[in-house]
Amino acid sequence: MSGIILQDGRGNNLAPLLAPLDTLPGVGPAVARLLARAVRGERVMDLLFHLPESVIDRRYRPLLRDAVPGRICTLAVTVRRIDAPARGTRQPWRVQVADDSGVADLVFFSPYQARQMVVGSAIVVSGMLEKFGDRLSMAHPDHIVPQDRADSIPALEPVWPLTAGLFPRHVRGALHQAFLRFPAVPEWLDPALVARRHWPDFETALRHLHCPAAFAELLRDDAYTAAAERARLRLACDELLAGQIAMVEARRRNRNRPGRAIAGTGALRETALARFGHAPTGAQIRALRDIDQDLAAPNPMMRLLQGDVGAGKTLVALMAMLGVAEAGHQAVLMAPTEILARQHYATFQKLAPVPVAFLSGSIKGRARKTVLEEIAQGAAPLVIGTHALFQDKVAFDDLALAVIDEQHRFGVEQRLLLGEKGHLTDVLVMTATPIPRTLLLTQWGEMQVSRLDQKPAGRQPVRTSLHGMASIADLLDGVSRAIGRGARIFWVCPLVTESESMDIAAAEARFAALTERFGPIVGLAHGQQDIAVREAAIADFAAGRTRLLVATTVIEVGVDIPAATVMVIEHAERFGLAQLHQLRGRVGRGAGESFCLLLHDDALGQTARRRLALLRDTDDGFLIADEDFRLRGGGDLTGRRQSGLPDLRLATGARLDLLVTLATQDAERVVAPDGRITGPRRDALAMLLELFARNDAARTLRSG
Repeated sequence: MSGIILQDGRGNNLAPLLAPLDTLPGVGPAVARLLARAVRGERVMDLLFHLPESVIDRRYRPLLRDAVPGRICTLAVTVRRIDAPARGTRQPWRVQVADDSGVADLVFFSPYQARQMVVGSAIVVSGMLEKFGDRLSMAHPDHIVPQDRADSIPALEPVWPLTAGLFPRHVRGALHQAFLRFPAVPEWLDPALVARRHWPDFETALRHLHCPAAFAELLRDDAYTAAAERARLRLACDELLAGQIAMVEARRRNRNRPGRAIAGTGALRETALARFGHAPTGAQIRALRDIDQDLAAPNPMMRLLQGDVGAGKTLVALMAMLGVAEAGHQAVLMAPTEILARQHYATFQKLAPVPVAFLSGSIKGRARKTVLEEIAQGAAPLVIGTHALFQDKVAFDDLALAVIDEQHRFGVEQRLLLGEKGHLTDVLVMTATPIPRTLLLTQWGEMQVSRLDQKPAGRQPVRTSLHGMASIADLLDGVSRAIGRGARIFWVCPLVTESESMDIAAAEARFAALTERFGPIVGLAHGQQDIAVREAAIADFAAGRTRLLVATTVIEVGVDIPAATVMVIEHAERFGLAQLHQLRGRVGRGAGESFCLLLHDDALGQTARRRLALLRDTDDGFLIADEDFRLRGGGDLTGRRQSGLPDLRLATGARLDLLVTLATQDAERVVAPDGRITGPRRDALAMLLELFARNDAARTLRSG
């Protein structure tokens, strides 16, 4: 991209920001690798998007007699005495310093800095000041400089997330070089929005956060706090706007792609519904009508079907796939786990009046060869499988519809790979996790959306209750009584850390404790077991050979055991609400009264208590998802990440609902009725897309 020269003499060529990190002077290959790991990217722009997680305020510069212990202090003092510890002891070095008003000690457990001190030298130190007895003390000052270099200690010092081997000086130096090469960029946000919110321009927002001490006006009172908040909101809106514009372009590309019109006769559907034995809900009928309209259109379908727990999205998928089979084509459904895929396969075998093929990694040898032949020759109009469907050896005779279940567990690339197995393939993606409106706008805005907001007849309500961990003995007595009555019980172990191995250790410990009490009726299922072992544990539980199944979240989806009536979730406060709702949905599937017991920490905070109380008081998954988003600022749909929007770096924390609304409204201002983006902001928006690595959308926008 060739740049133009603006009035301030700087070009708006983005090349310096899109260049690799090792193009910055002073950033060698080793530091570049460390920076790339920390900033999660290899571009200079990724470094600039690596915002500080906090700021250390070093503006408090009192005399020693006025210094308040427990605060970060910056002190101008003179070195009076240096006391080395006695040989062979583990005592620290102590350096006595003083000003005209008092004395204090600098404490060093490593001798290196202490040995650099010179009695009589005038220095400035900055760090946490404490008081021990009647003595002021500062352990390992963060900064020690001669008084004639006092200005080198930043009044406001950013703290960036780092990685092993990377130090703040590396980040600071790289940022300095990046800002020296920062081109002038035009304003891509609506100027009226910027003025109304008192937001800085893009470059100033980044500088306010990375280099606050460079702005004299930010050093006055609380000016920095307000300025930093405005800067973060501005950058979050930039990122969200980039996402909105990218989805505008994605929708336009999708509309321009060729498709093929598909219309079934309804005969296979009638047979399947007769075997099902129940009338579809109104929501299922509406969703299927949407899908049929998309299939009959000359453009490819890209639709999201979201259904609450037990809302019947599998039936809708089957009806859609049978419609394609009625027209003489093939349809495939891909699930993220073999457990879920086999569950779908069992359902389809019972209901579908046409052959159904199943393919997973566990299908080997002659059986695999037979399945591949059935798929390639069109003998199997319907295909169910896992990631194994991606493999090059899997060829379809005439794939027209790809259905992807639990969409958030697959990447976009995987979805496209499956779609490319056919010719002009329509795509339907499904999730059982209710998606907040904000996430729909930011992550699925390029798709049409159908929502299943009704539950089929026969689904039992689940009584949910909260219990402190201190009451676990009473709860175990209740579990014992329930087992005596013939109940089958899930016991889900806590999400301890981001490490799956830690979660499994917790599950194994609970399994051992429950086995000691209840004996061989206790089973165990977790993600690191061999799939055959895990499926055998679940099968034993389904058949009643075990009565209490200890598990991690592997049972969150794809486990349909109507006889299970009790769900115990240990340390429920460590899970996302959407995930808790999914786990609760594993019970209440049969005729028996069902219960969900949420075990929580006894010292539960107010926000966590509100979240769990919401789950106790409602079973509306969409309400839960929206409220959970407002309470904790989003999180990914698997429940693992606890804040922020998936795949976004700057749009995190509170006020996301507001920012998404602002970004959506701003995007709508620049989109013409024909779906194109025109007007004076188009080139600026293309630059925005490039900065946020939305390169395909940027090319589409520039091409018109």
